[in-house]
Amino acid sequence: MESLPATWPRNAWYVACTPDEIADKPLGRQVCGERMVLFRGEEGAVRALEDFCPHRGAPLSLGFVRDGRLVCGYHGLTMGCDGRTASMPGQRVSAFPAIRTYPVIERHGFIWVWPGDADKADASALHPLPWAESPDWTYGGGLFHIKCDYRLMIDNLMDLTHETYVHASSIGQKEIDEAPVNTEVSHDEIITSRYMEDITAPPFWAMAMREAGLAEDSLVDRWQVCRFSLPSHVMIEVGVALAGQGGKNAPAAVKASSVVVDFITPETETSHWYFWGMARNFKIQDEALTEKIRQGQGAIFSEDLQMLEQQQANLDRHKDRRLLKLNIDAGGVRSRMMIHRAVAAEAAAEVTEAVA
Repeated sequence: MESLPATWPRNAWYVACTPDEIADKPLGRQVCGERMVLFRGEEGAVRALEDFCPHRGAPLSLGFVRDGRLVCGYHGLTMGCDGRTASMPGQRVSAFPAIRTYPVIERHGFIWVWPGDADKADASALHPLPWAESPDWTYGGGLFHIKCDYRLMIDNLMDLTHETYVHASSIGQKEIDEAPVNTEVSHDEIITSRYMEDITAPPFWAMAMREAGLAEDSLVDRWQVCRFSLPSHVMIEVGVALAGQGGKNAPAAVKASSVVVDFITPETETSHWYFWGMARNFKIQDEALTEKIRQGQGAIFSEDLQMLEQQQANLDRHKDRRLLKLNIDAGGVRSRMMIHRAVAAEAAAEVTEAVA
């Protein structure tokens, strides 16, 4: 197997795609340096195989599914869901070596893969998503392919100071700069938080207040609580409440709140798949509102995409430049430290297993 750069944990669940992406045909996707093909096999179960036909090396993702098996689009070699060759017109292929299979789970509206050691795959290790398991919440989101190191996106999400500048017309406001940021560290989570009191809601949140039946010109208390967890997920609790009503803990009748969902899946050292969305617990039956929020989020995150790709290009041009750190960077720095420890632990375990 190709040697992978030690910049991400491999023994973990990553979002590979959404169900709609494999509704009609196989999907080729690179996850943590591993090129794989995802498709629906027998009885509609999702499968993930190495994207490599053992006959001539063509990508199996360019083929099609027939009777729950994957047919290579080059010469018609049929692959079973177990990674073994099943048949080929006019040929004997049963002795062909098997290709790699990847553990896969379909849950919470996403398809997750485990790119590391299949023997260590543990379904109970899948990231808990309370909002996805509750009928009181709804979700809408999208996907971007971003040409930058996935850790730059984590930095971006764990420090929302940039909203004042990158997203000035939607969610940004000067009070974000002025509010102190607090960083907390636990054994499995990094948390950064900001609380703003008695302020005017920015355009996006004014819209959310209006949709929640609140006066959009009312003064509000606003909060941002960013939670990083391995391997690369960031959940952000955000919202506004009528000023003086308890902020984040205010009764539901006087606030508009949601969870910004960020699943960041490394592709290469300088690119990643960004699955973004918003889960909310108000007007959950309003599909038009879900789409309105999704479009608004898409426009906001497009601004991040442009900034991050240009940042990566600049870093590539100036590889020896030392970057400065401020107190607002603590969440991103701590998140990177957690990633580094996980990668180091995997490497140490592999050495121990090799000499055992």
